[in-house]
Amino acid sequence: MNQLTPPVSKKDHIQGNSHAPLTLVEYGDYECPHCGYAYPVIKQVQKKLGDRLRFVFRNFPLSEAHPDAFKAAVAAEAASLQNRFWEMHDAIFENQAALSWDDLFTYAQSAGLDMHRFEQDVQKESLTEKVESDFESGIRSGVNVTPSFYINGEKYEGSWEAIDLIENLKAYL
Repeated sequence: MNQLTPPVSKKDHIQGNSHAPLTLVEYGDYECPHCGYAYPVIKQVQKKLGDRLRFVFRNFPLSEAHPDAFKAAVAAEAASLQNRFWEMHDAIFENQAALSWDDLFTYAQSAGLDMHRFEQDVQKESLTEKVESDFESGIRSGVNVTPSFYINGEKYEGSWEAIDLIENLKAYL
């Protein structure tokens, strides 16, 4: 069984109770249609499990198949520098078919970002390195498709329909 490498840390994007008994990590690609399908499923799981779940998103852009995925990941990382990662993450998934730089700047503006700073931040090498680091951690963790999920550090190979995922998460409680 593949283990999450490295484990979740403060470098990650974490949503939910930091002391939750369940941690669900997604390696995702903003342009991947399967990740787009999983996005509302994750929202449903979060709502159902509440404080018992912390959710972590790591970038895994499959750039050859999805040419806009990498820049979308960089845009989300730039938003995180203004504490708006989740707003940008959601806007990108909710508008998955429109990921040009113009579109990403529109989402950033809608998320309330300082646009001058955002424009500078998306050019930072450190953000490219963060996306690449997430991708490399996915490779080390055994990710070969998106989305890939880990529950409490173990790769989850089951169905990610909401009902199945919730039941499998509850088994870890």
